[in-house]
Amino acid sequence: MPSTRKPMRYGHTEGHTDVCFDDTGSCIVTCGSDGDVRIWENLDDDDPKSINVGEKAYSCALKNGRLITAVSNNTVQIHTFPEGAPDGILTRFTMNANHVIFNSDGTKIAAGSSDFMVKVVEVTDSSKQKTLRGHDAPVLSLCFDPRDVYLASASCDGSVRVWKIADQTCTTSWPLLQKCNDVINAKSICRLGWQPGSGKLLAIPVEKVVKLYRRETWDSQCDLSDTFITQPLNVVAWSPCGQYLAAGSVDGSIVVWNVETRECVERMKHEKNYSICGLAWHPKYRQIAYTDTEGNLGLLENIGDEKKPNDKVASTVTKDYNDLFDGDDDDYLSGDMIEPQSSPKAGANEDDADADDLMPTSGHLRRAIIDDDDNSLDIGMIKANSNLLEKEDDDDDQTGGFPALPPSSTQQPFYDGPMPTPKQKPFQSGSTPAHLMHRFMVWNSVGIIRCYNDEQDNAIDIEFHDTSVHHATHLPNSLNHTMADLSTEAILLACESTEELASKLHCIHFSSWDANKEWTVDMPKDEDIEAICLGQGWAACATSALLVRVFTVGGVQKEIFSLPGPVVSMAGHGEQLIIIYHRGSTGFDGDQCLGVQLMELGKKKKQILHGDPLSLTKKSYLVWVGFSAEGTPCYVDSEGIVRMLNRGLGNTWIPVCNTREHCKGKSDHYWVVGIHENPQQLRCIPCKGARFPPTLPRPAVAILSFKLPYCQVTTEKGQMEEQYWRSAVFHNHVDYLAENGYALDENAKSQSVKEQQELLMKLFALSCKLEREFRCVELADLMTQNVVNLAIKYASRSRRLNLAQRLSEMAVEKASELATALEDEEEEEDFRKHPSAGYSHSATEWGRLPVRNVQQDQEMEDAEETDAYEEAEETPEAHKQRPNPFSKGVTSAEVTTPKSIVIASSSQGRVNPFKVSSNKKDPVVPSANVLDTMSKYSKKTSLSSSRAVNKQNPPVIKPLIPKPKSKQALAASFFQARTPNSSEKTVEEREEKAGNESHEVKVTAQENTENKRPKTGFQMWLEENRANILTDNPDLNEAEVIKEGMSRFRMLSSEERMVWTEKAKGGTLNDLKEDKKRKRPTADEDEAKKNQEQKSEDSNLSKKPKPLDQSTNVRLSAFAFKQS
Repeated sequence: MPSTRKPMRYGHTEGHTDVCFDDTGSCIVTCGSDGDVRIWENLDDDDPKSINVGEKAYSCALKNGRLITAVSNNTVQIHTFPEGAPDGILTRFTMNANHVIFNSDGTKIAAGSSDFMVKVVEVTDSSKQKTLRGHDAPVLSLCFDPRDVYLASASCDGSVRVWKIADQTCTTSWPLLQKCNDVINAKSICRLGWQPGSGKLLAIPVEKVVKLYRRETWDSQCDLSDTFITQPLNVVAWSPCGQYLAAGSVDGSIVVWNVETRECVERMKHEKNYSICGLAWHPKYRQIAYTDTEGNLGLLENIGDEKKPNDKVASTVTKDYNDLFDGDDDDYLSGDMIEPQSSPKAGANEDDADADDLMPTSGHLRRAIIDDDDNSLDIGMIKANSNLLEKEDDDDDQTGGFPALPPSSTQQPFYDGPMPTPKQKPFQSGSTPAHLMHRFMVWNSVGIIRCYNDEQDNAIDIEFHDTSVHHATHLPNSLNHTMADLSTEAILLACESTEELASKLHCIHFSSWDANKEWTVDMPKDEDIEAICLGQGWAACATSALLVRVFTVGGVQKEIFSLPGPVVSMAGHGEQLIIIYHRGSTGFDGDQCLGVQLMELGKKKKQILHGDPLSLTKKSYLVWVGFSAEGTPCYVDSEGIVRMLNRGLGNTWIPVCNTREHCKGKSDHYWVVGIHENPQQLRCIPCKGARFPPTLPRPAVAILSFKLPYCQVTTEKGQMEEQYWRSAVFHNHVDYLAENGYALDENAKSQSVKEQQELLMKLFALSCKLEREFRCVELADLMTQNVVNLAIKYASRSRRLNLAQRLSEMAVEKASELATALEDEEEEEDFRKHPSAGYSHSATEWGRLPVRNVQQDQEMEDAEETDAYEEAEETPEAHKQRPNPFSKGVTSAEVTTPKSIVIASSSQGRVNPFKVSSNKKDPVVPSANVLDTMSKYSKKTSLSSSRAVNKQNPPVIKPLIPKPKSKQALAASFFQARTPNSSEKTVEEREEKAGNESHEVKVTAQENTENKRPKTGFQMWLEENRANILTDNPDLNEAEVIKEGMSRFRMLSSEERMVWTEKAKGGTLNDLKEDKKRKRPTADEDEAKKNQEQKSEDSNLSKKPKPLDQSTNVRLSAFAFKQS
């Protein structure tokens, strides 16, 4: 089996590091130049125990529960293990010791120092010391003979000596190394190795080879070398069995030889070529822990080529099919008894590169599934044994049984299916583990709560990011609160129950206006709080009884409901509550099985997500759940994937960031503290070599950008697709908030729409260049109405006439679909619109768009042409197709806007856009349409006018009046000549509803009908303006001239179109004005109009790709005249 290398992780600051295993191999111990000794449960341990032993630690050794360290104050200290309590000083030197080692039984230690001395000291009685003098330079390294007769030492004087310990004499010396004056200048630290057991061979790394010397004769047995080694070797280490020898070089190579055959069985290169300065073999498994001079720790597994039952790596899950078995299952398969539970934990590093242990005890948990204690009987085991006996009796050759496993009293059954994953424990988002003395209880967008629990103090500190919310607070923690949450209204704390006290929920409602700001609730007996959260005006807790209890922020108990499984975490924001819990069944092979509920606790209480399964990366667990600042639910898993709820795609979860891509080292992580959608920011704290930050020094918050995992984002196409959809996803919250009555930042909304439409247009241009015309049409389908016009223009200029034709058809089709959708929505919407001039509470955006349009138009007024806006209301789903940001319109004639109209409109509080303008100098140049004139007067005016209408004249403007008007507009848009902007009238009508007095509203229905005398007016206009069109577009053929004419004619204001219509009828403008003053047309006129509308529809049928059927048009036109 080839060896596997786990990713290295940050252990200590830069500088020399040393490494060893404890006696059982259940943990790795490292020391470094930061003066700390760290005890790692395994390589993925994110919270290693840390013992500070001095300013710098040069070397460490561990045996029999005693940890010895050589530190920078020139002493060799002893600490208890694993407690880390200081247990005295074994010996002192006049300079620092460079290497310390234990003998084989742990009764003596040897230390070599920079003052040229080597000392051998009894551990139990440090007064019994032997000093070996003879080296002429600092001592580099030492090694005890396994039989305790000799001690080997290497020094900067270039010699390697063997000493007889008993009489402190030098037995032999070899001048093997390059001389130097200090350890830091030595080419190699020359860690020596004596073969375990017999002590027959002494291994010395010399340049690029390992020299082996025989015991007693002290002659050179052989040299081990390999072409893989290109730099001097630094350290050697023997496997506990004495069969293999590993060596590490100064350029990061690790080589393992089978000493008997002298062949190289493993070659490994350090991922960053740092010098290897520490090597240690696992006492039981074929694993090597190694450290480098930059403070990193690594692990090499499955060393060697033989497969012995106990020569395996204890890893929770491995990658190929065989790994359905737990590490320990190999022992069952081979018929060996598994070691008892008292020996090392199921493996120090019982973890694969792609599995993260949720808790240090997972090794025990996994084994407990198989292991039984001595006093219990396993029914399965009895059955298995009896089956074996029966099968052997019946048929020795039967392959269905277990012929390979002889029945024996020690035989235990083995389970060969996937292993269940230990369930993740409940946690508070933004908190660090509860066992730490100084920890974060919560860090969120409001503030930070820290907990200090040491000998002097048990207290809680609360700090607000914005001190205007509340001042910093210091609270005693006599109840030992372990959970906390913080909002702009309150602080929520909770503690678990003890034998005497019940579990308590404690709230400090600092925003309360009365004097009593605190309240506490005791949970029922045997019910523990496991997760808590705060929302706007409410607090909630989930308990061990699988209940969620909701309270008001003032302390009134509200709803209680049951959860389907144990809670993992919960979070609140505004009216929303999200709860993550275990979905009854367990996950397997490292996967968690979680469900999510999302609820709204406002006036209308409803459940959005009904316990749907939560998507997590394979073999990961949940580390953070919460809401973005804008109120979109998000969560993060242990693999660093951030997912967000995509309300635009049926409440699905979309990955929006992978924090691992930003990490430098494999063991580095980002600890999330907040998410913002506008601007797009992921706020988190970088943690080097850990999953969470320390409380001191205060961690710095970093800001990461979001990136959706689209394919081929290195290409221009992939990049723009990612940007477009990211913009769409991150602006879904706008619609959600508007539905729930929140005020919105219009600038951001219009900016995002502009950005999305620009990206679509760039993608369209790119597809055009690549001659992907079908793709162009697909992109145009995502565009808003006016951007489609721009696309048509681009296509025709690119000589792609077939594409331009298809896009034109699509534009009309879109308009007709939109009109149909509007017709369905109108009845419901108009009832809702008038009571609230701001945002409606309806399910769509229509009820609130008029208020926003004015401001958006002001934004675009200077930079863009006047038609750029019209599609704002032409889309049934505003979050997909938003107002068009593009400056270029369909025709070049649209740029100029007669100033007299601008002045007239801005000088009045409420403007009638249907008033005939005095400016009729140039009917060819279309004056601005209703929307454009509105863009010229201030937002304040338009808002106040719309509100004034709603407030002052409620009896006059009844909900029924706008309906005929809109339907009339719809009918009108269909009776017009075909054009991409065929629903423009609808836009005009809607704007005018918000901004005009009631009598003006009544006039409109008739006036619009007069407008729509269809073909003849247009024909007269076209005859007069054909020359202008041809001047602007000389290359147009007849059909295109007519099409362009239609577009321009539609751009004319209602007044100007009316003039042409009247000319066609042969009537006069005065007649028209007289007509306008009447309240209601006569029945004859009514009939005549209907007939003419009908004729117009018939004449237009040939041009319309998708006309409404005849009866619909009749109905629409008839309906328009029923009311005035």
